[in-house]
Amino acid sequence: MPQSRATSFSRREVLRLSAVAGLMVMAGGLVHPDDAFAEAFTAPPLPYAENALEPVISARTVSFHYGKHTLTYFANANKLVAESPLAGKSLEEVFLAAGKDPKMVGIFNNAAQAWNHVFYWNGLNPKGGAPSGKLAKAIDASFGGLDGCKKALTEAAVGVFGSGWAWLVADPDGKLKVVKTGNAGNPLQDGLKPLWVIDVWEHAYYLDYQNRRPDYVAGVLDKLVNWDFAAKNLG
Repeated sequence: MPQSRATSFSRREVLRLSAVAGLMVMAGGLVHPDDAFAEAFTAPPLPYAENALEPVISARTVSFHYGKHTLTYFANANKLVAESPLAGKSLEEVFLAAGKDPKMVGIFNNAAQAWNHVFYWNGLNPKGGAPSGKLAKAIDASFGGLDGCKKALTEAAVGVFGSGWAWLVADPDGKLKVVKTGNAGNPLQDGLKPLWVIDVWEHAYYLDYQNRRPDYVAGVLDKLVNWDFAAKNLG
């Protein structure tokens, strides 16, 4: 499987990749990979260099996580979907439909993991930062402040048994909450809008932290959250 070819990207390229990955906001909602993935699912390049997340996440981890795991999910999803009645549908449509059919568990696992990983990579920002504007107000209202939000995300991420994800989401009423999903689960299945996510499958951190998942979670939440990305997804 090819390694990531990302080195550096211009502002225009980063914006283009975000649009292709379906992670920008339009008409009050998320624009997911519908058009770009109508015929074949294509993994967008990383929006930063492989070493850009150091020292929290090493270039070696990013190389394996993106170049092996992420791209393999896309390859598997392409093969499985092409041989199914879901061919021609968007990545989101595929995993939402497949998640309702026990006979399509393989399609669901690979399509959902492809979507989840694009979302995860775009939710990381080497420069870190802090929430502002509407997102900051929503965090204050829902968690009592940024510390409360990070605490909820930490508890969810550390508390996932086995492999999975911890998500910052908005419910249909606009209230923010933190949820966790196992394996390839996605909050869209429950009618929630994903804003940000942290991957807590072992392949996301084991090369750097071994069994110290809390250290990985703390590093990401303290230094790598792309709050602008979460704000765009909130709308």
